[in-house]
Amino acid sequence: MELKSDGVRLHYELHGPDAGPPVVLVHGFASDYQLNWLGTRWQETLTNAGYRVVGLECRGHGASDKPHDPAAYSLAVMAADVGRLLDELHIAAARYIGYSMGARIGLQSVIDFPERILKAVFGGLGMSGAVEEAESIARALRGGEADSPSALSFQRFASARPVNDLEALAACMEGLARSPRLDPARLAAIRTPILLAVGDRDVIARDATRLASQIPPARLVMIPGRDHMGAVPARQFKEAALEFLAES
Repeated sequence: MELKSDGVRLHYELHGPDAGPPVVLVHGFASDYQLNWLGTRWQETLTNAGYRVVGLECRGHGASDKPHDPAAYSLAVMAADVGRLLDELHIAAARYIGYSMGARIGLQSVIDFPERILKAVFGGLGMSGAVEEAESIARALRGGEADSPSALSFQRFASARPVNDLEALAACMEGLARSPRLDPARLAAIRTPILLAVGDRDVIARDATRLASQIPPARLVMIPGRDHMGAVPARQFKEAALEFLAES
């Protein structure tokens, strides 16, 4: 399915019972719905629990349009895409699960329109992350030398998938990096219940403990033995998310 958001065509998917509580899923950088949520059995886990899955493929990713302008990828713009998706489906408010980039978009959504996010699960998110090395990552995606472990990891990950437009991904990384940094005052004002889940070997989502301490209703779950890429399919992550989403 598709919608237009500020002139950009976005692909989204719907799965699970029509009457189930809606939960928006937003994938990580250089990934897409299928890779992030289907192959890892998140879709199966959530639909079996009775949720209506609303899966967004972010601009620059998957089957969505792939602009080459970094200005098309600010956090405010990408969070607005989430709001327009809810509008498209006439959903007043939903639960949200995002991983890495999808988690940061979700956090921006909580800040920008808190009344529309009932509760949120943010995986692979810390106070700092890949955008701190945006210049290096963008250069590697454009075929330049990968001069850091993160740049090399994202270069290999993105290049392995034919659906990816590496120039669009480089622009996305630059646009995310140009967005304002997390404001402690805005974090302290959050009242939306939030679960942070991070692998205990994750070197990309740094300072997750500090992030959790700055958001009053947030709690942090560390996923044992998992790095940034390996945390997504972890059973402990799914179990923690389901328990959190089911809480009244």
